[in-house]
Amino acid sequence: MEHECILYPCYFHAGLKRAEGRRVPRAAAAKNPSLADLEAALKKCGYTYRTEEKHHPAHWHRREGRAVVSSEEPKGSVIRKVAGALEVKR
Repeated sequence: MEHECILYPCYFHAGLKRAEGRRVPRAAAAKNPSLADLEAALKKCGYTYRTEEKHHPAHWHRREGRAVVSSEEPKGSVIRKVAGALEVKR
């Protein structure tokens, strides 16, 4: 049974602290990732997803958008795979 998980670009932002929303180790994070960067990583990993013009509740002023990913894997596993596929400045 597939379920959906929501990914925000701030999960992969190296400039944020864990308490500010980063979900990956700083070494695996990227400098200022955008929704387009996140989409490219999701395509590279082969996930089915859709984007929405929503924002992370803690970062309401940024309007970054989000990706809703359909996957049978746990959210943590999806986040780690996407972080490895991000091709932006580290």
